[in-house]
Amino acid sequence: MNELRRLLEYARPYRGRMAVALLAMVVYAAGNGALAYTVKFVFDHVLIAAQHVGPVALFILLAYGTKGIGAYVSGFLMADVGQRVVRDLRNRLYRHTLDQSAAFFSRRTTGALVSRITNDVNQLQNVVSETVADLARESLAVVVFAGLMFWFDWRLALVTLTAAPLVVYPLVRLGQRVRRISHRGQEEMAHVTHIATEGLAGHRIVKAFGAEQREARRFGDATQRLYRTNIKIMSAVSALPPTMEMIGAVALIGALWWGSDRIASKDLSPGDFASFLTAAFMMYGPIKKLSRVNASIQQAISAATRVFEMLDTHSEVRDKAGAPALAPLRSTVEFRDVGFAYLDDPSRFILRHVNFRVRAGQVAAIVGLSGAGKTTLVNLIPRFYDVAEGAILVDGIDIRDVALASLRAQTALVTQETVLFDDTVAANIAYGVPNAPRDAVIAAAETAHADEFIRQLPGGYEAHIGERGQRLSGGQRQRLAIARALLKNCPLLVLDEATSALDAESEALVQDALARLMMNRTTFVIAHRLSTVRRADLIIALRKGEVAEVGTHEQLVDRPDGVYAKLYALQSFDDDRAAEGSVTA
Repeated sequence: MNELRRLLEYARPYRGRMAVALLAMVVYAAGNGALAYTVKFVFDHVLIAAQHVGPVALFILLAYGTKGIGAYVSGFLMADVGQRVVRDLRNRLYRHTLDQSAAFFSRRTTGALVSRITNDVNQLQNVVSETVADLARESLAVVVFAGLMFWFDWRLALVTLTAAPLVVYPLVRLGQRVRRISHRGQEEMAHVTHIATEGLAGHRIVKAFGAEQREARRFGDATQRLYRTNIKIMSAVSALPPTMEMIGAVALIGALWWGSDRIASKDLSPGDFASFLTAAFMMYGPIKKLSRVNASIQQAISAATRVFEMLDTHSEVRDKAGAPALAPLRSTVEFRDVGFAYLDDPSRFILRHVNFRVRAGQVAAIVGLSGAGKTTLVNLIPRFYDVAEGAILVDGIDIRDVALASLRAQTALVTQETVLFDDTVAANIAYGVPNAPRDAVIAAAETAHADEFIRQLPGGYEAHIGERGQRLSGGQRQRLAIARALLKNCPLLVLDEATSALDAESEALVQDALARLMMNRTTFVIAHRLSTVRRADLIIALRKGEVAEVGTHEQLVDRPDGVYAKLYALQSFDDDRAAEGSVTA
């Protein structure tokens, strides 16, 4: 029940509304009790002596009205509290997830994360808005009905309620079963979300390879497993009410046998006994609801376990207590004996004994064969991951000792896989500087040679580009990403194959923009294009996660057995073949 207590803590800011809702529940329970008590007057006065018909009828109307007002106010306020709690919890969960390290996202699928934020949190809404309300409202009703029964005849009440303990065992067993199955059902729902997200995001590949039927079959298999799990839950939940009704029937038979004897001995009037039976019948409705409340609570506890498991997962990349802001870069960025391994496989180092120093304003090119660790290396600079060994120093200060936000505020990034958002062109360019004036946005676009095609779009800078910028070509998306980095205007720049998506004409334009962007900035470039690498002030050649050689193009190209010389020769050969092919064509 620890998860349930943690969940209800989120309702604490709204305890005023919950107090009013509780008061309305008392009104609802009182209205129910008044209706049961009125039956006594109907039998003893209205039906037998035809007395007080008007007052009794008016009292019944007032009782129903009171009950209705109590039900409406309590239901509305608790639903409002539930929506607020779910909003707050979902916002916190989303922000907490965004704060996680890159390693966190590499270990989980997007669909599973979305399922936690949507489906699991939705499960919790029911427990706060409906289940807790039902628990309080129906419990109050049971107390009122039981009190009436004892008021009329405590001995008869004891006979009727002897079956109540028999309900406890099936309730406990049901709760255990529902919680187990619910956890499995939430995992199946996460799998369904994952398959749907993956298929929709990769719809072009699905179509290109004619895999629509296969993907639909995968999704159908997942939803079938979810269906079977949900049916097991419904089977367990639906089994208890009939069981409770049977137990209640036995109790009522005992009440009839005992009550008829009490009426015959004049110890109980027919009206008292009728009110007693009415209270007993009315009480079993709330009791059946409470049995379902227990099942709902067990489902919510299962969902809460998954949600709080996420909230209790803390990023490996965190600020130290009282970490100061990083001062603007002045002199050097240094990798000092850096080693890196992923947490799920700490014995397998991706990088080992990496040592080099880049002076402020220099361009450092990272080269190496695929899998050498180039992207991993540059991902360590903005602390997407933390080093396992050694340190990365900016002006002699370990970047782990400064505020993470201040480090990333000085770093701009352009990646090979361009990430844009379903928003306007202007909003995407100003993503790192949301309040940038329009003139600055346009200037960045002009420098990135993006202004011309932007103005041709319907709506210009206010045109929506679709999810991941799918309404633009690859080269256009890349130029927007470069404009975004230009506008952020950071002293540290990371370019990961920044021109890979451009055709020859666009590349010439963007290379010029990048040259101006890199001017007086410390730039780390991952590139295979010789034109980019040759202009670098420093080339770091990686081989199997280690620095094989460091130097300028002129220093490294003449080393016959060097990593860079081999890469240079290989690409020169490929370029010559491409040139011959174009001439032949």
